[in-house]
Amino acid sequence: MNELPVIQKTYDFVKWFVPILNKLPRDHKFILGDRIIKEVYELLEGLLRARYAKEKLTQLQALNSELDVLRYQTRLLYDFELISLKRYQYINQQLQSIGVELGGWIKQQKQSNRNHYQETANFN
Repeated sequence: MNELPVIQKTYDFVKWFVPILNKLPRDHKFILGDRIIKEVYELLEGLLRARYAKEKLTQLQALNSELDVLRYQTRLLYDFELISLKRYQYINQQLQSIGVELGGWIKQQKQSNRNHYQETANFN
């Protein structure tokens, strides 16, 4: 399937990360682990919905803040010594890559909106 890079990266990240989260110790799995799992699934679902939305910008900006929440939740995993430094760095690298793609999509939507408003203003 030919997906937008941000969607494919997020899909691959979910596929890699969720099994790790499911193996967290019981006292962390049902609070922090489940919250992170919920966030990564919502991120993927939000990207898929934004792809088809008429007004993408608001949705994409909200997803950008979800990405920030994931960064902090992941930091908690590391601070609680639930993941190794190497794994923490890899997760952050993946989140950064998704963030760059998402940022590019947001920038493209802002430019598209500006062009649309300029054309509308010129038409009137």
